[in-house]
Amino acid sequence: MGNDFIGLTASYSYAIALLLFGEALGRLLHVPPNLTRKIIHIGAGMWVFGVLLLFNRWEIGIVPFASFIAVNYLLYRYRIIRAMDTDDSSPGTVYFALSVTLLFALLWRPNGPVDYVPIAVAGVMAMTWGDALAALIGRRFGKHKYQILNSVRSWEGSLTMFLASTTAIFLVLILLPGSSLSPLAVAYGVDKAVLAALVSGTLATLAEGVSPHGTDNLTVPLVTAGVIWIVINNS
Repeated sequence: MGNDFIGLTASYSYAIALLLFGEALGRLLHVPPNLTRKIIHIGAGMWVFGVLLLFNRWEIGIVPFASFIAVNYLLYRYRIIRAMDTDDSSPGTVYFALSVTLLFALLWRPNGPVDYVPIAVAGVMAMTWGDALAALIGRRFGKHKYQILNSVRSWEGSLTMFLASTTAIFLVLILLPGSSLSPLAVAYGVDKAVLAALVSGTLATLAEGVSPHGTDNLTVPLVTAGVIWIVINNS
């Protein structure tokens, strides 16, 4: 119980500090909202490693992200934090918290018999780094546009999405299994990790390209994790 309390306290303290940091960047340094939003996005996604470090039970460990499904909706609905939500924002932060909660509830088993949390983390990292860098690069350097359904993207942003997500997925699959954060996860080997990263990175990029505004925070992590699961168990 003591460890759970420490983990919950640290998680909520980190979240509050991250929001205040983003708000300070906007108000004091006049950093544009699209950049502060992505900084918060990356910071929130990276906290999955803090969760793995601080919690021994998945049922308690998913509580911070699960609770932020409701918190993020309220922040989005009432535009409380300008660093996160502007007038044209989508409920993407709600979808992000939901996708993390679902993946960790389904795959994280720190007490065994087998822990599949590296697959969940890989899905989250594809969204955390792939989407954030794709948006920033696409907005700054995206000269060549394309449209799928109602989604308009740039080839520069999509290439960044593929490279960043594939790299993040590979690093997670190689480094996390068997580490102190996931000692019960089965190591996949370089060949299998490369294949899983390339296939899931490609489909994550496609999912990001076709998803309506904001819903990629849900589709990309779920598609990535699902594809990795299929590749890992069929190769």
